[in-house]
Amino acid sequence: MKNIVRLFLILIAASSLTSCGYNSMVEKREAVGSAWGNVESAYQRRLDLIDNLVKTVKGAADFEKTTLTQVVEARAKATSVQIDANNLTEENLEKFSAAQDELKGSLSRLLVSVEAYPNLKATDAFRDLQTQLEGTENRINTARNSYNETVKDYNSYIAKIPQNIYSGWFGFAPKAYFKAATGAEKAPEVKF
Repeated sequence: MKNIVRLFLILIAASSLTSCGYNSMVEKREAVGSAWGNVESAYQRRLDLIDNLVKTVKGAADFEKTTLTQVVEARAKATSVQIDANNLTEENLEKFSAAQDELKGSLSRLLVSVEAYPNLKATDAFRDLQTQLEGTENRINTARNSYNETVKDYNSYIAKIPQNIYSGWFGFAPKAYFKAATGAEKAPEVKF
């Protein structure tokens, strides 16, 4: 009789675990990790292209060295901020975004300052790199949007009943979203 009761309790426990959505929570958490990997991959592509861009621009001997130095320093800072997919908190994501935004800003300043060097702008290598950087920025945006959609699916799933009860027990915490950079809500002022 004891064995039958134990078996019955084990079946109830197993049944409650499968109905709590544990497996679905695992799948959704893994999907967030995969989406984060795609974001990192897109940002890494930008970092790799920046190395080539800096080398190409260094070829212009009279190019402003401070602009190049700012890009190299911002790239180093951006590579130093790494986030594990299991630790996608709002604070960590803000640090990551801030470093990436700083890099993007110095890269933009570099591309603007290149305007004063028509010989550099005319090289095939520079034009190819500029085109690849534009495409990479689009990839980054697409990867971030996809990540946010995946996080939305995961966060809403673990917040619903009955998963909200079990998610805390099993350590399924909400993940952070990418947000627009501070000041992005203001339209840039254009002067002619």
